[in-house]
Amino acid sequence: MSAQVLTLEGERQTLSGETVEEIRAIFRGEVLTADDAGYDDVRVIQNAMLDRRPGLIIRCTGAADVVDAVRLAATRNLLVAVRGGGHSIAGTSTADDSMMIDLSAMRGVWVDPEQRRVRVAGGATWGDVDRETQLYGLAVPGGVVSTTGVAGLTLGGGIGWLHRRYGLACDALRAAEVVTASGDVVRCSASEHEDLFWALRGGGGNFGVVASFEFEAYPLGPVVWNGMVAYPIEDAAEMLPRWRDWTSTVPDEVTSRAMLWSLPAVPALPPAVHNRDVFIVAAVYAGDPDEGQRACRALAEFGPPLADMSQALPYRAAQSSLDAFFPKGGLQSYWKSVYLDRLDEEATAFVARVGQDRPHPMTMVHAPLLGGAMARVGPTETAFGDRSARYMLSLDGNWLDPADDGANIRWVRGAYDDAVRLRAASGTYLNFGGDADLDDAARARAWGSNVERLRQVKRSYDPKNRFRLNPNIPPAES
Repeated sequence: MSAQVLTLEGERQTLSGETVEEIRAIFRGEVLTADDAGYDDVRVIQNAMLDRRPGLIIRCTGAADVVDAVRLAATRNLLVAVRGGGHSIAGTSTADDSMMIDLSAMRGVWVDPEQRRVRVAGGATWGDVDRETQLYGLAVPGGVVSTTGVAGLTLGGGIGWLHRRYGLACDALRAAEVVTASGDVVRCSASEHEDLFWALRGGGGNFGVVASFEFEAYPLGPVVWNGMVAYPIEDAAEMLPRWRDWTSTVPDEVTSRAMLWSLPAVPALPPAVHNRDVFIVAAVYAGDPDEGQRACRALAEFGPPLADMSQALPYRAAQSSLDAFFPKGGLQSYWKSVYLDRLDEEATAFVARVGQDRPHPMTMVHAPLLGGAMARVGPTETAFGDRSARYMLSLDGNWLDPADDGANIRWVRGAYDDAVRLRAASGTYLNFGGDADLDDAARARAWGSNVERLRQVKRSYDPKNRFRLNPNIPPAES
């Protein structure tokens, strides 16, 4: 069957049935059009609000398929979307009538335990990585939901449960195999194509398709201490300063976050928190679980808790403990975030207020603790930019009914506009962002003084801005 695909200029190009068959003959992986069985299953991404229909989906099985897909797009001047795990809240991994380069079948993970190196295919998830690395008592800093794709999280920075002990996901990156806009395969590292390697660590998917990553892994597990204590949400204004004061005393092994949320009535949770708005303080201790229990004991001492769910858990269980709350294609989502240099009186009052003003029970307001190892990397050492903020505030709008999209998006945008006016507010974390399109001010908040260097790298590797469905960095002018 034929396919309708957009060019970079937005013109509609018809690929005849004969042309589609010729394209299929090029690839080892499947090539799907809207008329093919399986198309509707494959096109689904994490965010149900973004129900988009690519004109053509190339399901790559290896680097050679990626090369041919990029070359096909260049030859026909097609609009390209690149999907790894499909977790982008902004939906940058898909677009109507685009040609999707789908890496989700490329999920291989290879561990060298002696060298503590892990090679990861471009479509793998953090659950894939954790499964293989934990065989050897190793871990790579990842996210907090195991179904998140390695590619998007790493290229955007990579905040998770280990960033204070071992740094961001992008800090653990040691090399990458990249297919550039010209269809060339480039290996980049600290000693090869150094400019590209610098840009990949925080600059997003602007510079090419990463067919594989090579990470350094660190000793961890198999069991970690997972602190999780719930208090009445009405006490958040009182509890937040106590949590803040505690976070100023903890070692790098502790990564923590405060969350204002509503927990469902499921058997895994204590009845005291069923269908109730709560203020949660959570932590993972990246080290000996007995030491972690001692280090995190204070989480249950900020006041009378509703429930103390803290326990020693297998690292993989801790990494997947939030998965059920974020089903693929199950939630309408719109998120925004801002860094906070401190949680002063103004900021704590704001967080407590917006957390209790959430428009839907599934919406989460949370404040991860930053600092530690991630903060010991300078602002220009990687593209990620300034890391001096002590906390982040993320406004994660989640709801079920598409009819409520407008109201929920307005709430997140309004809360974000208020948040950036806080005296403690600084930059923004693009992995927790609802907008793919950025103006110059938003780029400055994300990348700071690195923007111009990123534009120069973009010009070197993608001068026509073929990879534009992302938090986009326009190439520098010649």
